[in-house]
Amino acid sequence: MTAHAEVLDIVAQMKAAERAFVLATVVRTVSVTAAKAGAKAIIAADGTIVAGWIGGGCAKGAVLKAAREALADGEPRMVSVQPENLLAELGVSAGESRDGIRFASNMCPSKGTMDIFVEPVLPHPSLVILGASPVALSLAAQARVLGYHVTLAAPAAELTAQPDADAIIDGYQLGELNDAKRFVVVSTQGKGDEAALRAAIATKACYHAFVGSRRKMASLRAKLMSEGASAAAIDDFKAPAGLDLGAITPEEIAMSILAEITVERRRGQRAANQSASRK
Repeated sequence: MTAHAEVLDIVAQMKAAERAFVLATVVRTVSVTAAKAGAKAIIAADGTIVAGWIGGGCAKGAVLKAAREALADGEPRMVSVQPENLLAELGVSAGESRDGIRFASNMCPSKGTMDIFVEPVLPHPSLVILGASPVALSLAAQARVLGYHVTLAAPAAELTAQPDADAIIDGYQLGELNDAKRFVVVSTQGKGDEAALRAAIATKACYHAFVGSRRKMASLRAKLMSEGASAAAIDDFKAPAGLDLGAITPEEIAMSILAEITVERRRGQRAANQSASRK
């Protein structure tokens, strides 16, 4: 197996395992460089190079910095590593960006130029649904269409149909979940509300919601707090879940919840796009 094929094989494995990483590809070289156009490297979330090679220290530092930023905001970027005299001719400094290109200085004796495309590959966003209600089942099916990795947790005896989910858990003991941007929705609707909420509170996520009225959530809040649950953690839940679209059917309620999750999921990207459009 060639080095190029090995890198692509590992890319496929890491994507299947829902692991975050960066694929760095040398797209252009000028003069003498250690790596040539087409060279690739996989950079893991912890900054280690898992496979491949894009040259030595001349480019490595700049690429690893760009990789960390790409994993943080989910946006690809181009890095151009050039000797100081060429940067001066362009009127840019090391670390400066122009027209979407981040420039870095090549301090190696070779004095070559390398352009490297840094592409983040992120796991599917994770939607964890606790409950077997009609809303829960509809939410799972709709989320899968939108590219979420769906985990549905509910007692098996309560499932009247096979959920459309990537993972199904019998009960509310969630255990280890895939490492991704996570959204949690409790949609038990009267069956196991407290147990599901306790599991959801213990699950780290950027969005927690409860399918039920404010009055129902207030009652459950008081009960859970009497058992020692954190008031701040409970108050982090959006109840009722979803945007106010006037939804009535389970399918419509599920759609309103996904709309609200989409707002949360795209929040940072919307801000970045709006900032870029003003430039």
